[in-house]
This record gives sequence, C-alpha cells and structure tokens, in this order.
Amino acid sequence: MAMANTPMPPNAEQNTNAYSAEAIQALKGLEPVRERPGMYVGGTGEGGLHHCVYEVVDNSIDEAMQGSCDRIDIRIQADGSISVSDNGRGIPVDMHPTEKMPALTLVMTTLHAGGKFNERSGYSVSGGLHGVGVSAVNALSEWMVTQVRRGGQMHQQKFERGHPVTDLEVVGTCEPEDTGTTQHYKWDETIFDKGVAYRADELLERFREMAFLNRGVTIRFTDERESPVEDTTFYFEGGLGSFVRYMNRQRHVLHPPIYIHRTIEGNEIEVGLQYTDSDQEHTVVFCNTIKNPDGGTHLTGLRKALTRQMNEHARKINRLKDNDANFTGEDTRDGLTAVVSVKVPSPQFEGQNKLKLLNKEVQGYVETVVAEELAEWMTANAADARAIIDKCQNAAEARTAARRARDMVRRKGLLDSMTLPGKLADCSSRNPTETELYLVEGDSAGGSAKQGRDRQFQAILPLRGKILNVQKAKDSKALENKEIQALIKAMGTGIKSEFSLDNLRYHRIIVMTDADVDGAHIRTLLLTFFYRYMKPLIEEGHLYIAQPPLFKVAVTEQNGKAKRKQTSYVYNERQLAELQREKGNDNVKLEQRYKGLGEMNAEQLWTTTMDPDARTLLQVTVDDDAADADQLFMDLMGPDAEPRRRFIQQNSDRATPDY
Repeated sequence: MAMANTPMPPNAEQNTNAYSAEAIQALKGLEPVRERPGMYVGGTGEGGLHHCVYEVVDNSIDEAMQGSCDRIDIRIQADGSISVSDNGRGIPVDMHPTEKMPALTLVMTTLHAGGKFNERSGYSVSGGLHGVGVSAVNALSEWMVTQVRRGGQMHQQKFERGHPVTDLEVVGTCEPEDTGTTQHYKWDETIFDKGVAYRADELLERFREMAFLNRGVTIRFTDERESPVEDTTFYFEGGLGSFVRYMNRQRHVLHPPIYIHRTIEGNEIEVGLQYTDSDQEHTVVFCNTIKNPDGGTHLTGLRKALTRQMNEHARKINRLKDNDANFTGEDTRDGLTAVVSVKVPSPQFEGQNKLKLLNKEVQGYVETVVAEELAEWMTANAADARAIIDKCQNAAEARTAARRARDMVRRKGLLDSMTLPGKLADCSSRNPTETELYLVEGDSAGGSAKQGRDRQFQAILPLRGKILNVQKAKDSKALENKEIQALIKAMGTGIKSEFSLDNLRYHRIIVMTDADVDGAHIRTLLLTFFYRYMKPLIEEGHLYIAQPPLFKVAVTEQNGKAKRKQTSYVYNERQLAELQREKGNDNVKLEQRYKGLGEMNAEQLWTTTMDPDARTLLQVTVDDDAADADQLFMDLMGPDAEPRRRFIQQNSDRATPDY
C-alpha cells in the first residue's frame, strides 16, 4: 500500500520536540485531590463542601455500624470551621509496620489508605471503602486538626492543605474508657467557590437520615453561626419504620408502616414501606448508610418483589381475574413511600460518590426477603392489603387513561391539525424550537392576545375559568375536563408515563393570567397540572409565567421649563409607590388599573407582555429536593386544609400584597 508524502504543518517539529518526558507530570500524595477536587468530592460548590462533611461523618457512622460508637457531635464554629467528634475506637496511633509512620498520619495523608480493606480490620461493613474520604477532606482544607482518644491519652496532629505541620504528639490524658476521634477543619477558600457556605437545613436532613438508619445512635448538630445557637439532636429507635412515618408525616396514609429486617448470608436487609393516597413514588435507598441517588441492585430487588407480590395477592383475593392483565411495576409503586437500607460486607459502587450500588447478589437478597415478608404481612393484615391492591387498581386505570390521552393527541403529521382544540389559534411556524404557546385566562383576553401576537411563532389557547384541581381529582375525572383535554391536545406530549418531550409542539409554554387573586389561583392550578401530568416540561425549562402590568400611568418629566408626559406601565402596587416617591405624587397620574388582561387592547398587550424584546418572563423550575416540591403541592393543593393554614402562617412575612 502506497502512502503519500504529507508535509508537516508549521511548527510541528518544534511542538514535537517540546513534548518530551519532561512534559509528563506525576502528581504525588494528595496533589491529585487539589488539582481535580471534582473527582473526589463532586465539585467546588456547596455540594462539594457538604460532601466533605459527609465523608468525615461517615467514618464515625462506620464505627457505629460496628457497635463501637453511639454518639456523634457535629459543630459548625462561628468562624465557619467544622468539627466532627465521635466516641468510637479512635484512629490507631501506633507505627505502621511497613510505612514507618504513625497509622493516623498514613490515614490522613495518603489516598487509598484505611482500615476497611481487609477482614482483620474489625469492619464487617463500611461505607468508606475507597480510602479517599478523610484524606481528601484534609487535602481540601486550609487546616485540619485530628485528635484521638485511646489508651487514656489524647493524641493530636495538625495539617495544612494535606501536609503535616506537626508530629503526632500526646497533648493530654483522658479516662481509659473515653475513646474516639475528633476532626476539626476549615475548608480551603482557594479551592472552593467564592461565597460558598454550609447550609444548615441540608446538613440537618442528612444527619436525620443517618439517625434513622442507625437505631440507637445519637447525632447532635450545633450551628454557632446562628444567634441564638442552633442545637438539634436526633435519636430514633424505630429504624426505617420511623423513617417512612416521618416522610409521610403530612400525607394521607393507607396503613401503618411495614417494617422488614433480616440478615441473609451476612447481608443485612432493612426495609420500611408505606402507601399513601398520592400518585407519586418516594423511594430512597442506602448501602452501608450511604445514600445511592441513582439506585442500584437493592432498588431493583425491591421493585421486582413489589410487582410480584402485589399481583400474586390480587389474584389470591380475586381482585384480578384469570383474563386480567397483571399490574405493571409502575402500578404497584403508585403512592409508595419506601426506604431500603442494605449493609453489605464488600459493596461495589459506581464512582467515588457512590451514586449506584452494583452488587448483583444484593438484588436477589432484597427480592427474596421483601417478597416473603410482604406476603406474610398481607395475609395477616387483610384490610390494609386490600387498600393497597385498590391503590394498584386505580393506578392501572390511570395508566389506561394516560394511554387514551396519548392516543387523543396522535396525528398523522405535524401539519395535520385535525386533533388540535378548535379554540387554539396556532402559529404558522412548524419548528417547535422557535414557537411558543400562550395559555390565556378567558376568551376576552384570548381575543386581544390573538390580535396582538406575532402569528409567525406565537400560538394562543384561551382557557375558560379555572381548570380542575388535579391534586384532588382522580385521573379519570381530570381527563374528562374539557380545558385539560384542550391542554393535552395542544401540547402533543401525552401525560405521565406516556409523556414524550420529543412530541412537544412549542418549546415555550407561557402562562398568562390576570394580575389579581383569581389570576394567581388559575396560574397555581395550571402549575399543579403541569407538575403532576407533564413534570419533564418543567424540569427541562419549557414552562414560563408572563408578567402583565397592573397599572397604566402617565409620568410627567420636568426638563428645564418644558414638561414632557409619557406613558408607563407598572406591574404591582410596590412599584407604583416607588415610582411616586421617585417622581413625586403630582407627577405620576394613574390612568388605568387593569382588572384583567381583557381590558388591554391588542397593542398594549403586545407592548407590555408579548413582545420578546420588552416582556418579562419568569421561568418555572424545581429547586432543591424534588420531594420537597411534591410535598408543597400536596400541602397547598391537596384535600386537607390544615397544611395550607400552617403554610400561610409560617410564610405570611414573605407575602407581597400587590393585589
């Protein structure tokens, strides 16, 4: 085979010579952690900062899992440093036989050094199996002080950015039975993002989880940055039964928590589960007390067991006939709240952050234990079991309804509008990435919007009155509502399990309601619909809220002896008061208060609310924990009035009385 002579590009020879062995950098010790912190703690923002705390606390939890520790104290100092203290066995302080340094120094300064890699360590199970936890935290700290109480002596060593600055030394005495480790450190501001700080609420949530997962262990959290000092202690004897009860504290439950606990072939399986009248699943899974956000084999085992057992029991009590199709996995998890905690001698995780458990054998263990224990519970608790089966049947009916909704929006092609709602004023563009749909309150406002829009890319769907509150209604009833049917047809995506973002006809969905209390209520009902039926629409940033003005005012400007009057739009009473203070009350004349969008003519509506170059849109997102967002919808839009009253009382100081 012949090869052509290709001339080398300019400077190629020079660049080749420059790339020699001297260009190869070998990072030693803890240098890789400081060079690539994201690989070890997930990033340099708030998440990474919190992950460092969890790495240190997890070491104390490992001691608790061995029965050597029953108290952990976490304290954020006034200067922003943090200390974690336990009454475990304490890190060994004697000389390592081969490394010729104290074991404590080795643990604190060397990656993949720890006492959890072999059976002789005394750790039957552990969450910290990669050996990079506390040493990575040390590397990312401006300073760190480690104290160990062992053998009646207090040992201490100090570090700066991962390097020892003192020898390991004895700094005092203690009672022989007083053992444990205290880690006190200050995160390195040259590594973490500017302005980052610990969030007490997020830390508290994690420590509460740890206490639920480790019965009989006291975890105390103190935040000295607050005045008065925040001091919270967690202690639970009920295990995961208490955990699911806490998760469902503001939900309507169908039965008492089901608690399962068994050890099989050295693997401890603990499960708490309870069904609610919600249509959402809330399942969290842990391995060796480490949360696995991406699930894993223990989650798969739970789901397989639930699907199998619910179908077997439904047929046993004749709720499913011979010719009836089985419940799907989604049907059996509708309204489920569950926590799975497995303690595995040799866990295999996906990544240092332990996002997913990979041990194949764990799936079988969990599936076997849950199926057997659940079968026994359902036989002994017939009435509660029937309530769960009824829930599964309702979910199956809702799934069928969702499929009908999907079929309702199917079309032969994008240009075929035969299935679109008749009152929809569609746009001429067929490119979803450049189009937007306005959901407008009332036919009057819809008429103005249709006249004022840019027909090339703006579609208008008027909605009559208030749509059904889908938080309270069953799917079958909600899908009979004409306004909801019009929404589903216009979107083209289907709903719930049948939802497909690929079929979205408009990439910006804009809710445009009146700037009054009724408008706010309609907006909330629409948000509830989208969150319950088309949640990915929100998660992917396609949902927006328009900001129509409340007032039209004439502002008189003084320029020398001349006066100039111009029209301005004001969006709430607070802005009106600010404008009056700035310009003077006599110079701001209120010309019109808009009782609704229908009072604005087409030109005004375009200028203030629909012109992409001038309008203000608020993008709807799901912040923080999705479970918190789900609970908020449950509280505000659910059938129980008490959570709404409590929410209003707790948040009344945030209210903006613009209406």
